[in-house]
Amino acid sequence: MLDVRQSLLERTSVRRYEREAISDEQMEFIFEAIRNCPNSYNGQQYSVIDISDQALKEQLYELTGQKQIKTCNRFLVFLSDFNQIKALAERKGIEWPRLEDTMDGVLLGTIDASLAMMSAVVAAESLGLGSNCIGYLRTVDPAKVAELLKLPKGVFVVCGLAIGVPREHPDLKPKKPLSVMVHKNCYQQDREAMVDELEKYDEVVKEYNRTRSGDTTTNDWVGHILDYYRHVLDYRILDYLKDQGYDVKK
Repeated sequence: MLDVRQSLLERTSVRRYEREAISDEQMEFIFEAIRNCPNSYNGQQYSVIDISDQALKEQLYELTGQKQIKTCNRFLVFLSDFNQIKALAERKGIEWPRLEDTMDGVLLGTIDASLAMMSAVVAAESLGLGSNCIGYLRTVDPAKVAELLKLPKGVFVVCGLAIGVPREHPDLKPKKPLSVMVHKNCYQQDREAMVDELEKYDEVVKEYNRTRSGDTTTNDWVGHILDYYRHVLDYRILDYLKDQGYDVKK
């Protein structure tokens, strides 16, 4: 088992997996890490669907075009979930406060599910497994994904996580320097110095993409990410949330 330093600092996104199965003991450890993750108020406003059914994985692959979904051994879907606590409140005759109609309610479940996913990533890494977070599952066709996964009202997809025995060991991607990532006591005030650092980082990413193992590109950082942002403008997530019982007003 890898130590926590290796699990956190040597993590890469793995998209190619061996056919070897993950053991029940390994999955139990990952599930326990998910269960023990930090969350808001211990409300545990999240749940997880563990997908091992190959036919279902291939249906999700057909939607997303993400091959790692069908080739991984296990595909976990992390959900924001108010359905469970609402159901218990109804049984006990406690009035439901419609938290899902607030932006904070959306954030609450999203943050909880994201923390749970990161616990799963670290647990999988520590076991020598590879993983890949797939946010596109949330946006590609939300209504169809909800149908395939039989999601009740009050539940929506936050992110998917492919897990398997790695067939590849990708190069570690360069990240923004700590000088702009970590602010001291307040947000960095010297905008010019910040942009200077980001411009240097932009060149580092461009060089990494040009020389990395496997497929290479000419992508920089800022231009490539802004292309993604432009694509995101076409998503209709608010409509999807309304379909799932959320009616965000404030």
